[in-house]
Amino acid sequence: MKYVKKLIILNGKHILAPGPTGTGKTINFVDMLNSEMPEEYTMIPITFSAQTSANQTQDGLDEKFEKRRKGIFGPPTGKKYVIFIDDLNMPKREEYFAQPPIELIRQWMDHKGWYNRESKEKDFKKIEDIILVSAMGPPGGGRAPITNRLQRHYNFLTYTDLDSQSISMIFNKILNKFFMSFDEDVKAQLDKMIESTKFVYSGV
Repeated sequence: MKYVKKLIILNGKHILAPGPTGTGKTINFVDMLNSEMPEEYTMIPITFSAQTSANQTQDGLDEKFEKRRKGIFGPPTGKKYVIFIDDLNMPKREEYFAQPPIELIRQWMDHKGWYNRESKEKDFKKIEDIILVSAMGPPGGGRAPITNRLQRHYNFLTYTDLDSQSISMIFNKILNKFFMSFDEDVKAQLDKMIESTKFVYSGV
């Protein structure tokens, strides 16, 4: 997944990674963007919540951009910003089902900029050299489906639920490290501990 993501980003394309909670979407992105990208790429992380507003999102991003020339903004010259939006579909829907922070992102995707709310003229600010990558859980439980107008700009890399065997293997690796200094009779219980934890979890 990281290999494909890196390839897409280096070609200046945007990525959306939908998938269930706990499948490693965020950790994959953060890991790759922090330590595996060329130095001219800088990650800007944003996490959307139900309370996130469009103004908040715009102000947070605007303060990171430098003025390049009249009406044109972006990262420092020679750099590219990879804006990682986690929980993309979390913002609360308004009366007519729009999610304002998502509409702001869509405005950049469609028109490569947004309007300057601070100025009297409300002039249009063109923003260059940014790539958008996002992760989101499936709609439901506070998460809304996102508009097709935004989806069309993204390349999708979907994460699937882990099977039982994979979960056991992950837990086994973590617990083996944690219980390394424990007695052998404790270590011998690890498999039972993992299976009983999964049993309780799926029961709940």
